[in-house]
Amino acid sequence: MSKHLLNFSATLATAATLLAAPAAQAQIVTPQPSPKSTVTQRVGLTDVTIVYSRPSVKGRKIFGQVVPFGKRWRTGANATTTIKFSDDVTVEGKKVPAGEYGIYTIPNKAEWLVVLNKSTKQGADVDGFKDDQDVARFTIKPYQLPGYIGPNAPTKDLGKVETFTIDFTDLTPATANVAMEWEVTGVKFKITADVDAKVMAQIDEKIIKNAAPTPADLAAAAVYYYDNNKDPKQALAWMEKANASDAKFWNLHTEAKIRLKMKDYAGAAKAAEASKKAALAATPPNGEYVKMNEDLLAEVKKKGK
Repeated sequence: MSKHLLNFSATLATAATLLAAPAAQAQIVTPQPSPKSTVTQRVGLTDVTIVYSRPSVKGRKIFGQVVPFGKRWRTGANATTTIKFSDDVTVEGKKVPAGEYGIYTIPNKAEWLVVLNKSTKQGADVDGFKDDQDVARFTIKPYQLPGYIGPNAPTKDLGKVETFTIDFTDLTPATANVAMEWEVTGVKFKITADVDAKVMAQIDEKIIKNAAPTPADLAAAAVYYYDNNKDPKQALAWMEKANASDAKFWNLHTEAKIRLKMKDYAGAAKAAEASKKAALAATPPNGEYVKMNEDLLAEVKKKGK
Protein backbone atom coordinates (compact mmCIF):
# COMPACT_ATOMS: atom_id res chain seq x y z
CA MET A 1 0.00 0.00 0.00
CA SER A 2 1.33 3.47 -0.92
CA LYS A 3 2.26 6.11 1.60
CA HIS A 4 -0.63 8.31 0.39
CA LEU A 5 -3.14 5.51 0.88
CA LEU A 6 -1.83 4.82 4.39
CA ASN A 7 -2.14 8.49 5.34
CA PHE A 8 -5.64 8.62 3.87
CA SER A 9 -6.72 5.52 5.86
CA ALA A 10 -5.32 6.98 9.07
CA THR A 11 -7.19 10.24 8.45
CA LEU A 12 -10.46 8.36 7.90
CA ALA A 13 -9.94 6.34 11.10
CA THR A 14 -9.27 9.50 13.11
CA ALA A 15 -12.37 11.20 11.67
CA ALA A 16 -14.52 8.17 12.47
CA THR A 17 -13.25 8.16 16.04
CA LEU A 18 -14.01 11.86 16.47
CA LEU A 19 -17.49 11.43 15.00
CA ALA A 20 -18.24 8.47 17.26
CA ALA A 21 -16.94 10.14 20.42
CA PRO A 22 -20.05 12.28 21.18
CA ALA A 23 -22.30 9.24 20.83
CA ALA A 24 -20.19 7.27 23.30
CA GLN A 25 -20.30 9.98 25.97
CA ALA A 26 -22.82 9.57 28.78
CA GLN A 27 -25.88 11.82 28.75
CA ILE A 28 -25.84 14.74 31.17
CA VAL A 29 -27.65 13.81 34.40
CA THR A 30 -29.32 16.54 36.44
CA PRO A 31 -31.36 16.37 39.67
CA GLN A 32 -35.08 15.71 39.26
CA PRO A 33 -37.44 18.45 40.48
CA SER A 34 -39.45 15.68 42.18
CA PRO A 35 -36.82 13.21 43.43
CA LYS A 36 -37.57 9.51 43.87
CA SER A 37 -37.86 8.11 47.38
CA THR A 38 -38.31 4.65 48.91
CA VAL A 39 -39.66 3.98 52.40
CA THR A 40 -39.82 0.51 53.94
CA GLN A 41 -41.38 -0.64 57.19
CA ARG A 42 -41.87 -4.02 58.79
CA VAL A 43 -45.47 -4.28 60.00
CA GLY A 44 -45.74 -7.30 62.25
CA LEU A 45 -43.83 -9.87 60.21
CA THR A 46 -44.65 -8.29 56.85
CA ASP A 47 -42.38 -5.95 54.88
CA VAL A 48 -44.13 -2.98 53.27
CA THR A 49 -42.27 -0.86 50.69
CA ILE A 50 -43.50 2.36 49.08
CA VAL A 51 -41.73 3.95 46.10
CA TYR A 52 -42.79 7.45 45.08
CA SER A 53 -41.59 10.80 43.73
CA ARG A 54 -41.69 13.94 45.87
CA PRO A 55 -42.93 17.20 44.33
CA SER A 56 -42.62 20.46 46.30
CA VAL A 57 -45.08 23.27 46.97
CA LYS A 58 -42.92 26.09 45.52
CA GLY A 59 -45.39 28.76 46.59
CA ARG A 60 -48.39 27.12 44.93
CA LYS A 61 -51.81 26.18 46.26
CA ILE A 62 -51.78 22.37 46.10
CA PHE A 63 -55.10 20.67 46.82
CA GLY A 64 -57.91 22.13 44.79
CA GLN A 65 -55.52 23.69 42.25
CA VAL A 66 -52.27 21.86 41.43
CA VAL A 67 -54.03 18.64 42.46
CA PRO A 68 -57.67 19.24 41.46
CA PHE A 69 -60.46 18.01 43.67
CA GLY A 70 -62.53 15.15 42.27
CA LYS A 71 -59.88 13.93 39.83
CA ARG A 72 -57.66 10.87 39.99
CA TRP A 73 -54.08 11.57 41.06
CA ARG A 74 -50.98 9.37 40.87
CA THR A 75 -50.25 10.36 44.48
CA GLY A 76 -46.90 11.94 43.77
CA ALA A 77 -45.05 12.85 40.59
CA ASN A 78 -43.28 11.16 37.67
CA ALA A 79 -43.89 7.38 37.77
CA THR A 80 -46.81 5.72 39.54
CA THR A 81 -46.49 5.58 43.32
CA THR A 82 -46.33 1.90 44.32
CA ILE A 83 -46.81 -0.10 47.49
CA LYS A 84 -45.51 -3.64 47.93
CA PHE A 85 -46.53 -6.20 50.57
CA SER A 86 -44.43 -9.29 51.26
CA ASP A 87 -47.48 -11.10 52.70
CA ASP A 88 -51.25 -10.84 52.60
CA VAL A 89 -52.51 -7.86 54.62
CA THR A 90 -55.66 -5.96 55.42
CA VAL A 91 -55.81 -2.31 54.33
CA GLU A 92 -58.61 -0.24 55.86
CA GLY A 93 -60.64 -3.43 56.33
CA LYS A 94 -60.00 -4.70 52.78
CA LYS A 95 -58.11 -7.96 52.22
CA VAL A 96 -55.11 -7.36 49.95
CA PRO A 97 -52.95 -10.24 48.65
CA ALA A 98 -49.16 -10.07 48.77
CA GLY A 99 -47.82 -8.17 45.76
CA GLU A 100 -47.07 -4.72 44.34
CA TYR A 101 -49.78 -2.19 43.50
CA GLY A 102 -50.20 1.35 42.28
CA ILE A 103 -51.61 3.88 44.76
CA TYR A 104 -54.12 6.19 43.08
CA THR A 105 -56.16 8.77 44.97
CA ILE A 106 -59.07 11.12 44.30
CA PRO A 107 -58.71 14.00 46.80
CA ASN A 108 -61.71 16.05 47.87
CA LYS A 109 -62.24 18.55 50.66
CA ALA A 110 -64.24 16.21 52.90
CA GLU A 111 -62.76 12.82 51.97
CA TRP A 112 -60.28 11.05 49.73
CA LEU A 113 -60.87 7.90 47.73
CA VAL A 114 -57.82 5.63 47.72
CA VAL A 115 -57.45 2.90 45.10
CA LEU A 116 -54.88 0.11 45.07
CA ASN A 117 -54.64 -1.21 41.52
CA LYS A 118 -52.53 -3.92 39.89
CA SER A 119 -51.29 -1.42 37.29
CA THR A 120 -47.98 0.11 38.39
CA LYS A 121 -46.85 1.69 35.09
CA GLN A 122 -49.47 4.35 34.36
CA GLY A 123 -47.43 7.42 35.28
CA ALA A 124 -49.41 10.53 34.37
CA ASP A 125 -52.02 8.41 32.53
CA VAL A 126 -54.07 7.94 35.68
CA ASP A 127 -57.22 7.10 33.74
CA GLY A 128 -55.53 4.48 31.59
CA PHE A 129 -55.87 1.50 33.92
CA LYS A 130 -58.86 -0.78 34.24
CA ASP A 131 -61.11 -0.70 37.28
CA ASP A 132 -61.34 -4.50 37.22
CA GLN A 133 -57.66 -4.50 38.23
CA ASP A 134 -58.48 -2.80 41.54
CA VAL A 135 -57.61 -4.82 44.62
CA ALA A 136 -58.99 -2.36 47.18
CA ARG A 137 -60.98 0.88 47.32
CA PHE A 138 -61.63 2.86 50.48
CA THR A 139 -62.29 6.40 51.67
CA ILE A 140 -60.33 8.32 54.30
CA LYS A 141 -60.77 11.73 55.92
CA PRO A 142 -58.15 14.45 55.35
CA TYR A 143 -56.82 16.48 58.25
CA GLN A 144 -55.06 19.83 58.59
CA LEU A 145 -51.47 19.55 59.71
CA PRO A 146 -50.74 20.53 63.34
CA GLY A 147 -49.73 24.16 63.73
CA TYR A 148 -51.54 25.45 60.63
CA ILE A 149 -53.79 28.30 61.77
CA GLY A 150 -55.29 29.62 58.56
CA PRO A 151 -54.30 31.23 55.25
CA ASN A 152 -54.47 34.82 56.53
CA ALA A 153 -52.44 34.39 59.72
CA PRO A 154 -48.92 35.87 59.90
CA THR A 155 -47.53 32.43 60.81
CA LYS A 156 -49.45 30.61 58.09
CA ASP A 157 -46.40 28.55 57.06
CA LEU A 158 -46.11 27.01 60.51
CA GLY A 159 -46.73 23.28 60.07
CA LYS A 160 -46.59 23.37 56.27
CA VAL A 161 -44.96 20.36 54.56
CA GLU A 162 -43.05 21.80 51.60
CA THR A 163 -42.23 18.49 49.94
CA PHE A 164 -44.79 15.70 49.51
CA THR A 165 -44.05 13.04 52.12
CA ILE A 166 -45.22 9.47 52.65
CA ASP A 167 -44.22 7.75 55.88
CA PHE A 168 -45.28 5.06 58.36
CA THR A 169 -46.74 6.18 61.69
CA ASP A 170 -48.61 4.85 64.75
CA LEU A 171 -46.76 1.53 64.78
CA THR A 172 -48.02 -1.42 66.85
CA PRO A 173 -46.87 -5.07 66.77
CA ALA A 174 -49.43 -5.79 64.03
CA THR A 175 -50.43 -2.45 62.46
CA ALA A 176 -49.13 0.77 60.96
CA ASN A 177 -50.62 3.83 59.33
CA VAL A 178 -49.41 5.14 56.00
CA ALA A 179 -49.42 8.94 56.32
CA MET A 180 -49.36 11.15 53.21
CA GLU A 181 -48.79 14.86 53.87
CA TRP A 182 -48.29 17.84 51.62
CA GLU A 183 -48.67 21.59 52.10
CA VAL A 184 -51.22 21.84 54.96
CA THR A 185 -53.13 18.60 54.33
CA GLY A 186 -52.60 15.03 55.50
CA VAL A 187 -54.38 11.69 55.18
CA LYS A 188 -53.74 8.26 56.70
CA PHE A 189 -54.74 4.69 55.95
CA LYS A 190 -54.22 1.65 58.15
CA ILE A 191 -52.37 -1.57 57.31
CA THR A 192 -52.95 -4.65 59.45
CA ALA A 193 -50.72 -7.70 59.19
CA ASP A 194 -51.87 -11.20 60.16
CA VAL A 195 -49.26 -11.69 62.86
CA ASP A 196 -51.09 -14.08 65.17
CA ALA A 197 -51.58 -16.86 62.61
CA LYS A 198 -47.89 -16.77 61.68
CA VAL A 199 -46.62 -16.76 65.25
CA MET A 200 -49.01 -19.52 66.32
CA ALA A 201 -47.88 -21.64 63.37
CA GLN A 202 -44.28 -21.22 64.54
CA ILE A 203 -45.21 -22.12 68.12
CA ASP A 204 -47.01 -25.20 66.86
CA GLU A 205 -43.98 -26.28 64.82
CA LYS A 206 -41.18 -25.40 67.24
CA ILE A 207 -42.82 -26.19 70.60
CA ILE A 208 -46.07 -28.17 70.39
CA LYS A 209 -44.77 -30.69 67.83
CA ASN A 210 -41.14 -30.54 68.96
CA ALA A 211 -40.03 -32.95 71.68
CA ALA A 212 -37.05 -30.78 72.62
CA PRO A 213 -37.82 -27.07 72.14
CA THR A 214 -34.99 -24.66 72.87
CA PRO A 215 -35.10 -22.35 75.91
CA ALA A 216 -35.11 -19.36 73.54
CA ASP A 217 -38.19 -20.63 71.68
CA LEU A 218 -39.97 -21.46 74.93
CA ALA A 219 -39.26 -17.97 76.27
CA ALA A 220 -40.36 -16.30 73.01
CA ALA A 221 -43.65 -18.22 73.05
CA ALA A 222 -44.25 -17.31 76.69
CA VAL A 223 -43.60 -13.62 76.02
CA TYR A 224 -45.95 -13.69 73.03
CA TYR A 225 -48.70 -15.28 75.12
CA TYR A 226 -48.18 -12.74 77.91
CA ASP A 227 -48.10 -9.72 75.57
CA ASN A 228 -51.24 -10.84 73.73
CA ASN A 229 -53.34 -11.89 76.74
CA LYS A 230 -53.37 -15.57 75.85
CA ASP A 231 -53.47 -18.48 78.32
CA PRO A 232 -51.29 -17.33 81.27
CA LYS A 233 -50.92 -20.87 82.65
CA GLN A 234 -49.39 -22.03 79.37
CA ALA A 235 -47.17 -18.95 79.22
CA LEU A 236 -45.93 -19.67 82.75
CA ALA A 237 -45.28 -23.33 81.98
CA TRP A 238 -43.13 -22.43 78.98
CA MET A 239 -41.23 -19.72 80.82
CA GLU A 240 -40.58 -21.97 83.82
CA LYS A 241 -39.20 -24.63 81.50
CA ALA A 242 -36.98 -22.09 79.75
CA ASN A 243 -35.67 -20.72 83.05
CA ALA A 244 -35.06 -24.19 84.45
CA SER A 245 -32.37 -24.85 81.84
CA ASP A 246 -31.12 -21.34 81.04
CA ALA A 247 -32.26 -18.62 83.44
CA LYS A 248 -31.69 -15.17 81.89
CA PHE A 249 -32.52 -12.12 83.99
CA TRP A 250 -34.91 -10.79 81.34
CA ASN A 251 -36.78 -14.11 81.23
CA LEU A 252 -36.94 -14.27 85.02
CA HIS A 253 -38.48 -10.81 84.94
CA THR A 254 -41.10 -11.99 82.44
CA GLU A 255 -41.88 -14.93 84.72
CA ALA A 256 -42.41 -12.44 87.54
CA LYS A 257 -44.80 -10.43 85.36
CA ILE A 258 -46.77 -13.52 84.38
CA ARG A 259 -47.07 -14.61 88.03
CA LEU A 260 -48.14 -11.10 89.06
CA LYS A 261 -50.83 -11.16 86.38
CA MET A 262 -52.03 -14.52 87.78
CA LYS A 263 -52.03 -13.01 91.32
CA ASP A 264 -49.30 -15.39 92.46
CA TYR A 265 -47.67 -12.66 94.54
CA ALA A 266 -45.19 -14.87 96.38
CA GLY A 267 -44.03 -16.46 93.12
CA ALA A 268 -43.80 -13.06 91.43
CA ALA A 269 -41.64 -11.68 94.24
CA LYS A 270 -39.34 -14.71 94.14
CA ALA A 271 -38.85 -14.44 90.37
CA ALA A 272 -38.33 -10.67 90.55
CA GLU A 273 -35.67 -11.06 93.27
CA ALA A 274 -33.88 -13.70 91.16
CA SER A 275 -34.06 -11.45 88.11
CA LYS A 276 -32.70 -8.47 90.07
CA LYS A 277 -29.83 -10.53 91.46
CA ALA A 278 -28.92 -11.83 87.98
CA ALA A 279 -29.12 -8.32 86.50
CA LEU A 280 -26.74 -7.01 89.17
CA ALA A 281 -24.33 -9.89 88.51
CA ALA A 282 -24.31 -9.26 84.74
CA THR A 283 -21.23 -7.74 83.09
CA PRO A 284 -21.83 -4.86 83.08
CA PRO A 285 -24.71 -4.78 85.59
CA ASN A 286 -28.05 -4.01 83.97
CA GLY A 287 -29.49 -1.10 85.89
CA GLU A 288 -32.62 -0.93 83.78
CA TYR A 289 -33.72 -4.42 84.81
CA VAL A 290 -32.74 -3.76 88.41
CA LYS A 291 -35.13 -0.79 88.41
CA MET A 292 -37.87 -2.76 86.61
CA ASN A 293 -37.67 -5.53 89.20
CA GLU A 294 -37.72 -3.07 92.07
CA ASP A 295 -40.85 -1.49 90.60
CA LEU A 296 -42.45 -4.93 90.21
CA LEU A 297 -41.59 -5.83 93.80
CA ALA A 298 -43.22 -2.60 94.97
CA GLU A 299 -46.33 -3.50 92.98
CA VAL A 300 -46.32 -7.02 94.48
CA LYS A 301 -46.10 -5.53 97.97
CA LYS A 302 -49.01 -3.18 97.25
CA LYS A 303 -51.29 -5.76 95.66
CA GLY A 304 -50.32 -8.67 97.87
CA LYS A 305 -51.45 -7.07 101.10
